[in-house]
Amino acid sequence: MLLQHTPTEPTVSTVSTVSTADWGRPRSAASAADGMAVASFVLGLVGLLVMNLLLGPIAIGLAATALRRGTARRGRALLGLALGVADLVALAVLVTVNGTVIWTFGG
Repeated sequence: MLLQHTPTEPTVSTVSTVSTADWGRPRSAASAADGMAVASFVLGLVGLLVMNLLLGPIAIGLAATALRRGTARRGRALLGLALGVADLVALAVLVTVNGTVIWTFGG
């Protein structure tokens, strides 16, 4: 008695597809650059309120790295870059006007 093996066709779940946004890179590299773009935006936004000196340069560095790696979220990375620069400008204004790096409201 011989057993015959009939080949099965691959199902849809076993077929791998690559998005055109990935440009042939592994998904982890593309998602890492996208994550850096989002992180730069969030850190730049938070840096406008607290810890300008720390969060501003980090936002600038993450945005530059995300742009260099070719993120799909280019606009978000550019916003993170602009917000990081705005953090440092806000810090310079605080030091110039108040002579301190601490926000104060009122008198």
